Order: sequence, then C-alpha cells, then structure tokens
Amino acid sequence: MMVPSEAEPTSSPPQPKRLYQAWKGNNVFLCGGRLILGPDAASLLLSSFLVAGPAIVFCYQMQSKFFRSNGQPHMHRAALLIVIITTLVDLFFLFMTSARDPGIVPRNTRAPPPEADERNLPATPSMEWSVGGTPRMRFRRTKDVNVNGVTVKLKFCETCLRYRPPRSSHCSICNNCVQKFDHHCPWVGQCIGLRNYRYFFLFIATSTFLCISVLIFSWLNVHGEMQDNGGSIWKALRKEVYSFVLIIYTSIVVWFVGGLTVLHLYLISTNQ
Repeated sequence: MMVPSEAEPTSSPPQPKRLYQAWKGNNVFLCGGRLILGPDAASLLLSSFLVAGPAIVFCYQMQSKFFRSNGQPHMHRAALLIVIITTLVDLFFLFMTSARDPGIVPRNTRAPPPEADERNLPATPSMEWSVGGTPRMRFRRTKDVNVNGVTVKLKFCETCLRYRPPRSSHCSICNNCVQKFDHHCPWVGQCIGLRNYRYFFLFIATSTFLCISVLIFSWLNVHGEMQDNGGSIWKALRKEVYSFVLIIYTSIVVWFVGGLTVLHLYLISTNQ
C-alpha cells in the first residue's frame, strides 16, 4: 500500500495593500483608513479644549446658580440647554471638518502621465523637465481646456504628476492636491476644500453663536448680581468671577470666529 506524499507547501500570494497603507501624502489615518487627518492633527485637541473648556466652566457656573438662587430658574435652565446643545453641535462640526476627506485629487501612479505627454513638441520656456523617471520628456506647465464654453487654464503638479482640476491647489503641508482648495487650517489640522468646506463654515458659524450666547448670559449674571448689590459692579464681579473671565474670553474670541464667519459669508455669496 502506497502512502501518499505530503503536499508541498505553497507560498500564499502577497496581500494587496489598502490605499491608506501606500499613501504618499502626509496624512494620518485612523480606524483602518476610515478617518483621514492632517499631519498637524494634534491641534484638534487644542481646538476642542478651547471650545469645550469655557462651555464647561459656564455650565458649572449656571448649575451652581440654579441651586443657590430662587429667582429665574427657567432662564438658568434655558441657558444651560442652549450652551450644551450648541457646544455638542460645534464639536461635531469640528470633528467632521478635521476627519473628513477635504477633496484630495488622486495622484497619477502611471509614469509618464499620458495627458502630459509632449515629447513631439519643441522645447519652449513654458515647458519644464519632469521629475520622474523619464528625463527625456518635457511637460507643459499649463494647458487650456474648455469647461462649459469657458477656456480654463490647468496647471501641472510636479508632485502629483497630473494637471490639477479647476480651482484646485497643492497643499505643501498635507502634500496633496485638493479640489476647491481654500486654505490649510491649523486649528482643525486639515485642509479646507470641496468635501469639508460646509462643515468648516458650520463650525465657525456655530462657534460664533456659542461665543455670543455665553457672552450674553454671562453679562446677565453680572447684571443680576449688580441689582442684588445696589448697582455696584465691583461687588458683582467679585461674586461672578467665572462670568467675568468668560466675558473677557468670549469678547476676544468672537472677533476672530465672527470675523471669519462674515468673511466666508462674503466668499460664498460672491461664489469665491
């Protein structure tokens, strides 16, 4: 009786890498590539603290006044609800702005890019040597395309090896081309572009509303203490130290986020 020989071990084929594992940009990926952050994503923690910290102080102040004061409990409860809900919504928009793909244009993995092949054209000042593995090939820096009857000039990106779509730009921090690139925001640690611009605008608009709400309610706290202390603002401020600090903080921050909100309202209304 013949004993069958043992099967020879076969080498398994190499597992293909996922896109985020072979990413050539400077992004940081979490949750198996489901979240895409910028290289300075640590600033997201600072921004979250700047939003949530004053809100927590305000809620603590209002909660203590709610138990100590017998007057206007409905106002204190409404202020708490408004600030808590606005803070949670603001943090959600901040996270969606930072962890969402801003509109990255995929790189051209083929060399040379066929749309940039200009081997048969004479050398002109508008051409440059490619930086890839084809030293004998020259690429035009720009080319004209027709979009809805309008001639648009596309620029060639030497890093991504492709012509960028209209209104796109290359971010030197993330090392990616981004569609409808607005800017790289250091406060969210991410580029602001096509796919996360609405979340960014909602984030700064909600931050403005939160600052104004905390500012108004803090002033009402100080005003209420002034009435209880014969109109003395100094006695009121000594009893409302947290409110005084929040008034100073929100008065400074509202100029930045409020001005940014007004600026982007203007950009949106003029389609820029």
